[in-house]
Parts: sequence; C-alpha cells; structure tokens
Amino acid sequence: MLNWLSARVVRHRRGVLVFAILLVLVGGAAGSSLYSKLSAGGFEVAGSESARAAELLQNDFGQQTTNLTLLVTATGGVGTPAATADGAALTRKLAAEAGLTNVTSYWSSGQSPQLRSRDGDSALVLGVISGDDTTVEKRIATLLPEYQGSFGSLAVQVGGNAVLQHEMNVQGQQDTEKGEALVFPVTLVLLVLIFGSVVAALTPLAVAVVTMLICIGVMWILSSVSTLSSLALSVVTLLGLGLAIDYCLLFVNRYREELTHGRDTADAIRVTMSSAGRTVLFSAFTVAVALTGLIWFPLDAIRSMGYVGVATALIAGLTSVTVLPALLAVLGPRIDRWRLLRKRSAVPAGELSDGFWHRLAMAVMRRPVPIAAAVIAVLLLLGAPALGIKLGMPDERILPPSASSRQVADTINQQFDTSGQNALLVVAPDSPADRAGVAEFATRLSSLPNVAQVDTVTGSYQAGNQQAPASPANARFAAGRSVYFSVLPTPDGVDQPDSLVKAVRQTTAPFPTLTTGMSAVNYDSTTAIVSHLPWALGSVALIMVVLLFLVTGSVLVPFLSLVLSALSLTATFGALVWIFQDGHLSWLLGHFTATGTVSASVPAMLFGLSFGLAMDYQVFLLARIREEYDHSGDGTLAVAVGLERIGRIVTAAALIISIVFLAFAMSGISLSKAFGIGLPLAVLMDATLIRGVLLPATMQMFGKATWWAPPFLQRVYATAAVHRDSVDSPPRDNPVQVG
Repeated sequence: MLNWLSARVVRHRRGVLVFAILLVLVGGAAGSSLYSKLSAGGFEVAGSESARAAELLQNDFGQQTTNLTLLVTATGGVGTPAATADGAALTRKLAAEAGLTNVTSYWSSGQSPQLRSRDGDSALVLGVISGDDTTVEKRIATLLPEYQGSFGSLAVQVGGNAVLQHEMNVQGQQDTEKGEALVFPVTLVLLVLIFGSVVAALTPLAVAVVTMLICIGVMWILSSVSTLSSLALSVVTLLGLGLAIDYCLLFVNRYREELTHGRDTADAIRVTMSSAGRTVLFSAFTVAVALTGLIWFPLDAIRSMGYVGVATALIAGLTSVTVLPALLAVLGPRIDRWRLLRKRSAVPAGELSDGFWHRLAMAVMRRPVPIAAAVIAVLLLLGAPALGIKLGMPDERILPPSASSRQVADTINQQFDTSGQNALLVVAPDSPADRAGVAEFATRLSSLPNVAQVDTVTGSYQAGNQQAPASPANARFAAGRSVYFSVLPTPDGVDQPDSLVKAVRQTTAPFPTLTTGMSAVNYDSTTAIVSHLPWALGSVALIMVVLLFLVTGSVLVPFLSLVLSALSLTATFGALVWIFQDGHLSWLLGHFTATGTVSASVPAMLFGLSFGLAMDYQVFLLARIREEYDHSGDGTLAVAVGLERIGRIVTAAALIISIVFLAFAMSGISLSKAFGIGLPLAVLMDATLIRGVLLPATMQMFGKATWWAPPFLQRVYATAAVHRDSVDSPPRDNPVQVG
C-alpha cells in the first residue's frame, strides 16, 4: 500500500503540491471567518442540575444568571444628587439596550446596601445579556467600549462573566499570534542545528504550515455541524505545528540517509515511505486514539479539543506521507542545499555506534535497580504536591491585573459585603400556593454560613430572620407555581463557592429545588470532569495496550509503558500544583495570581495531549528496539542499539514540540501558562528520564520476560505486520547519517 502511494506521489508530485496549495488557500479563507463560528464558552454541563435550573429560570421567569456588572464610582459618594441622577440615567440607558434584561442598580432598587461599597464611593449596576455564549460574546464586544470610561459625573468599569469570557478570548488570540511569531524562527534555528541545512530545515516548516491551514479548514467544517470552543483553535495551530514537524523530522532524516546510501530520489522516497512513513501513520493513529479520551468529558470546551485534536493528528500524519514526499521528489538531492553546519562522521557500515545514547543505555543497564530506584524517587518527590491538588474552575484571577473583569471582581470582593454578581439561584418549579413553605425555606437558607441575604417572593431574609417584607419588586420571584430564591454570599462565601453550593443543595426544602448560578455551574463542571476521568483514562489505556502490543509483540512492555507514563504525568501534576495552586515561581512566569486551585480542565486536557505525545515517542523507540531484538535476540544489545538509533530523533522531536508549547507560557492567562509549563515538562521528562533511563533499566531487570507473549498472541503479532519495516533508522549494513 505504501509502495503504491509512494509511486503515485512521486509520479504526480507537482499535482499533489498544487492540490495542497489549493487546500491551503481554502483553509486560509475559512480561517478568516472561523472565529465567529466558535463558541466563547463551553464549560457548562448539559443536563446537570445547574443547567436544568437555568432552563427553568429562562422558561418560567425569563431570567438568566447575571453576567454583566458595571462598577460605578462617584467622587463624593454614590448618594450625592449628581451621582444619583447620573446613576439612574445609566441604569435606564443599559436597560434600553437590545438583548439586555433584568437590569437593576443601587439607584433603581431603593439604594439597596448590597449594591453599594462599604465606603459609599462605589455602586453596582447588574444585568443579563440574553442568548447563548456566542450571542453574548458578540453583544459584549459592542457594549464594552461603549460603557467603559465615564458617564456624566461617574467613572464606569465593565465586568461580569460576559466580560471575563470576552477578555479571555481576546487575550487568547493575542497570545496565539505572539507565540506563533516566536515559535517559527526558534523552530527554524533548531531544525538547522539538527539537519545542518537550511533547505532541509525549511521543509518540515513548510509542511507544518500546510497541515495547520488544512486543519483550520476542517475545523471550519466541524464548527458548522457541532459546537466548537474557541480554545480548540490553539490546539489546531500548536499541535498541528508540533506534530507535523515531528513527523517530517523523522521522514526527512531517513530520506537523507537513503540518499547517502546511493539511492536515487524515487527509490529513497520509496524506502523511506515503507519504513518511516509506516511509523508516522501508526504514530498519528496512536496520538489520535489518545486524544479521543477528551471526548469522554461532557464539556464542549474539552470535547471540542478532542475532536479537533484527533483530526489534527490524522491530518499531520497524512500530509507527512503525501505533501512531504511530493516536496522531496521536487527537491531531490537539493534537500542538502545551503548547508551551514559540517556533517558529522557517519558510523561505518556493519559497525555499531557508541554514541551518547548507547553509552547511557549501557551505563543504566549495568546498575538497573539503583538507577531506576533513584529516578522513581525523584519523580515521586516531584509528584508529591499532587496529593494536595484542589480542583476548581477558572475565574477572573486567571487574567492579568489590567483586565477590566479582573479589576471589577477584585473591587467587589474587597469593598462590597456581597453582590448579585455571585448569587446562587434556587428554583422551586412546583411550590405550594401557601407561601409559608417558601418563607420557611428562605429562612433556612439565610441561616447558612457564608450567606449574606436571601431574596424571594415573600421578602428578604438575613441570619435566619426576615429583614424586609415582600414589596412589589419581589413579585418577580414567582411565576404561577414556580418560585426562585436569590442567595447572596458573603465575601467568604465567594472565596469558598463549592462549600456554599453543597450547603445550599443539602438544605432541606418542603418542595423539589434546583440550584444554578456561576458557582453552581462551576461546581457541576468540576464534578463532571472528575467523575468522567476514570472512564477516559481506562478506555485510552486499554486501546494503548493493544496498539503497543502490535508494535512490540510483548505482553509486559505495554503495561510497563503505561506505568512509566503515569509516573511522568504524576510528576507533572505535582509541579503544576506547586507552581500554580501554591503560587511558587510566579515572579518567573509573569507574576500570575495563585487561586489556591488548579482548573479541573487542566488535568483532563493535559492528560490527553501529553499522553498522546508520550505514546508517539513510545512507538518510535519500541519499534526500533523490537527490530534489534528480532535481529540479535539479545535484549541488552537491542535496547542500547535501539536507543542510540532513535534517541537523538526522539529527543530532538520532544525539544521542538516543547518549544512550540512553551508559547503558552508567555500567555497573559494563567490557565494557558499551566499548559505552557505542564506539556513541555511532561514531554521532556518522558523523552529523557522515562525513555532514556527508566525504560532501559526496567527492561533489563525483566530480562527475557520483557518479550514474552503466549503462542496465540505471538501469532496475532506476526499476522498484524505493524512492526515490519516500521522504524526510521537506516538498514543495519549502512552508516547512520547524523547532522
């Protein structure tokens, strides 16, 4: 099959390249309108209690959770005649805006103390931008510049969840552009150092650009039939770039070696396709399978990253065995043009290399037990902070201090006793006509720790007592037999949202209730991620065992690989907790604000991406070791030679993709910084400590049992033929070209 594909690509190389250029142009054109088709949110769980409560609020009361907050400051206080007049006018103006509902303010609510700061200099205007996440994003983009600034005698800052999502999207776009501007030149320099030739270095970058733009076109199609989060765009650009370069690095390295062996261009491509090409396709499939783990999670933001990640991995593999061979066929021997670095000495035919990776493997296998114990101890020490991990969902503190939503939230938390921005809404869809039960339940809610006030149809309640009787304004809390309660938290309740949500939901009510609000949405999202994580891990692990068996023919090695990858991920999670939850090294990473939690989406997405890349390199290395073992029957020699043949390529690939993902660390969003640190850390540890030290040590300890399989599985392995000619190394009787 691959020989047939190689012949067709070489024969029609110009046609393949023209077709690729057409796809690039289509993808580029689609990219210009893609962002408007993406969802700005995606962190809610459909069918959860908070989602069902939100639906009832919308259907029965025309009410949604408050997502827009204007922080208004007046010189001399918000109660002066000028401030009162301007505040009322500002409230009327906002209420008249299209798509705005439930607008209320300090001045329109009878000067409610909950909407005024303790010093009396600031007050709040609250409202709801109606619609789904995309509609809200478009609306806030026009409202933000209109209201931010001054209004008469008042200074106005715009915040709320709608602004938070908008600023995250804008910051994310800026970060991606800045990251790409840095990644391309740095990657080019690394590729020149690896290949020694400018033309050889530019070739993977060219194919990577083709891959990225084709993926953007595919993403445009997917966004037309399903909901995709704007966060998925970063996966396409950075993962597409990284994987395409990795695969091209493997392919070009083997192709250049075949040229030095005296093969002509067409024959070199044929041999490369049947060896490195097979490995690339199997590796792309392996990465895609690992990323399917993200599809288990019921959050659109994570699930959409799984969809586009799978597509990106497969497209990167396909372009590497179609567009790249066509480009190599056009270039021919000119792949080594513009050489800047001298070629390194080749290993003479028939002799074994004694390079760094060979010496490292032999040193490790001479003392496998103490070395493995030392490395495992280091990894467990790095992973120890993960025992104290606290999962949550991101809030305004993940943005820079200059962000408007961050400044509004900080001011409310510091200067206000409570606010409707953080209210929990409890819906009773079938309450009795007698309001005594409503009053009783409101009284119980108000007596909970960290609850400042409860408002409902029967009045306002504080500390277990009714503070104010029902007024005409309280009529909005009832619609037929449905009633809802607004639970306003204290500052401590804002800081401990999960505890408050659980306390409200556990409070006994005389009728069925459902709770929503941003804190409830975040709580349900975190719970859903945690509950689905074992299923995602289990399904991916099971498939990986099968795939790695087809590569190695061993029963033990697949399970060993999973355990070692788990060690690497544990160390990574420990580092993330120590840095981002506990706040260490903030000075080195742009002075981010530690929130005391790790976003629940980080472990889920980090697992999918880093585990996929780990399996990617696993295939490269284990396939080469298995080939050597089949040839020599000597497990020690197979590991040493296999690691020497492939270690340099795997390390170079890991370094390049780590540089790509480090672009996230430059982000102004601490959530993105966590990916920018976690992904490179996981990849580099896996490519060095795991593959370079622990894998050789453990394989040496198990000896011949490493390659054992029962007879019927041996027949399956022999029939599958995945392992045959699947490595990227040159034939044994030829020299190894390096640099």
